[in-house]
Amino acid sequence: MHLRSAWRGTAVFSHGPVHDRGLALKILRFGLATGLLCSVISVITAADAADAESYKILRLDGNNVRWQPVAGKAPVISYAIATQAMDFPGARNCQKITAPDELLAASALTLSTFRDEVAAAFAMWQTVADIHFRETESPAEADIVLGAQVDPTGHAFADVFYDAASRERLKPISKALVCLNPSKSWKIGFNGDLRTYDIRYTIAHEIGHAIGLDHPNGAGQIMGYRYEERFRQLQAGDVAGALVLYGAARADGVDVAAESQDSEQANLARGAARNSGSRAFPARPQ
Repeated sequence: MHLRSAWRGTAVFSHGPVHDRGLALKILRFGLATGLLCSVISVITAADAADAESYKILRLDGNNVRWQPVAGKAPVISYAIATQAMDFPGARNCQKITAPDELLAASALTLSTFRDEVAAAFAMWQTVADIHFRETESPAEADIVLGAQVDPTGHAFADVFYDAASRERLKPISKALVCLNPSKSWKIGFNGDLRTYDIRYTIAHEIGHAIGLDHPNGAGQIMGYRYEERFRQLQAGDVAGALVLYGAARADGVDVAAESQDSEQANLARGAARNSGSRAFPARPQ
């Protein structure tokens, strides 16, 4: 399998240029139902110009990417927090990641609290879109691996691997990495200090990249280019982007840590689905 990884760089959340590497990664992810493929591709094309201010679909080396569905059902993506040093030679910024123990200790946070915040960040996306996440014990087998950078830089990064040789027009994502800088201070919640990032907000942003969304042209979204503390939940553009790629969440989904805010997120999803019609599955590029 010929895989490519990509990242984008920003002062806040970073991911950057695409570079080719032949990696022996063979992990399947989630995506759209097969029957939706043609309509989704046309929606993405039309949406790019019209909605770039609020969301964008990730575009890597000219390819849109997403996790693929399995037998017509919503993808179920596994994730794990690194427990030891791990190498990913084809990655740009998360090439070497490790357990977040030192990162958490430096900010007086516990692993249990970190795990809860990560679960809540995944739940934001699962609540609105037809994509599901489950935590697994094995980082080596997880679809998405989260951890601390071994070589600190920036604040937070995501690397996305996909199958460039696939015949699918929306190339299947095969693995994603999320890494945080252990030399920075981290916190839970907002306090007005924009130099110290909230973990849930940051992880939710990076998950957005990991499922196929990019920074929109405008501000005011979790996926926005810059970190801010005006909201801690997905915004309308974030929801619209997730819907373009995966469709609206269905009641028969797999549960992940649910938050009291879920009803608000679900209302946003329903509103976006009604207003966009055939564009009920909007997303954004990187």
